[in-house]
Amino acid sequence: MSNTPILGNLTPLIPAGGNVDKAIRFYEQQLGFTKIYQEDSPPTMVIVKRDAVEIFLCKNDDKHLAEETSFRIEVKHVEQLYEEYLAKGGQMIHKNGKLQSKPWGTKEFAVLDQAGVCITFYESTEAGTNYQ
Repeated sequence: MSNTPILGNLTPLIPAGGNVDKAIRFYEQQLGFTKIYQEDSPPTMVIVKRDAVEIFLCKNDDKHLAEETSFRIEVKHVEQLYEEYLAKGGQMIHKNGKLQSKPWGTKEFAVLDQAGVCITFYESTEAGTNYQ
């Protein structure tokens, strides 16, 4: 039996802007996440979750920090997720982030949250992708 360390999920802490309640509404109503934890009232930090992804939304109204923050979420059936977001009006989809195949072997699209954080949802188009 090996005791080799194995990395698990990545849980980002991201700036939510100055109004965390507004961030919660965006992540729940636009992106389909559910709030599973809240710190303080009004909130200074919340955790939202969808499937295996958890995101910590932290009160921080530094617009430059938010606009320089980005992360990627691997998705099974990325085309269906894109259609889900389009059905909600598609306003959250980045103007340069429409669904497309990339030369590095993914199909992906990007959204901007209300604070300016960029989230890319992607699915590998390479054979042998392992979803757990």
